[in-house]
Amino acid sequence: MKSPALASLALASMALPAMAAAHDLSSTPVVAPGNTLLNISADGRSSRKPDMAVFNAGVTTQGKTAGEAMAANSASMNRAIAALKAAGIADKDIQTSNLNLSPIYAPQRQLPDGTVEPEQPTIIGYQANNTVTVKQRNLAQFGKVIDTLVAAGANQVNGPSFMMDNPDAALDEARMQAMAKARARADLYARAAGLKVLRILSISEGGGYAPPMPVMYARASAAGMAAEPPPIAPGQVDMNVSVTVLFELAP
Repeated sequence: MKSPALASLALASMALPAMAAAHDLSSTPVVAPGNTLLNISADGRSSRKPDMAVFNAGVTTQGKTAGEAMAANSASMNRAIAALKAAGIADKDIQTSNLNLSPIYAPQRQLPDGTVEPEQPTIIGYQANNTVTVKQRNLAQFGKVIDTLVAAGANQVNGPSFMMDNPDAALDEARMQAMAKARARADLYARAAGLKVLRILSISEGGGYAPPMPVMYARASAAGMAAEPPPIAPGQVDMNVSVTVLFELAP
């Protein structure tokens, strides 16, 4: 005679396949006999003039010791951050994105046969790098802000990446366009097959707002600063949405 515990375990193991089968059935759309499922994918896009630029700015310094490299870097970076704030950049729009300290090795001596002498690398100094990510909301002042940074001691600028501060309205426009395309295609397929669109069974969304990667990279110094602020062309940014819609077609 089986114990109550073993009997319960046996019943549970028998119930699992039945539960899984029931779950699979419930996730499959049910259509009327003779009707057809049609799966359509469509894309929508809307374009806007960007209202914000994101870029990275930093300072790289070197010193004979790690402390010397970091001290010089901190002094220069403090001046750069102060310059950003003086140019109207809010505290919330300045964020440290990288802080790095690494040794500098002496180059290994090359032998006459072209090989490198296998000797222990020698540290001859240190290099420190500090980078901040900046959100520039006044695009008309972007070039001047870059010049101000360089004058304050920043010697690395990476960016900009133009974007929308709030892309929701543009994304909704792209969604409407994607759904209109999906419905138009469904009607086209239905007519070609001698059917009609009865209803929508499911909708899923993919894609979304993907800001472009930074497109400019520069290293500069106060001595090499341009006489005029660098020209900036924000252009337009695209919001893309893809939808997959499952339709039921009927005779």
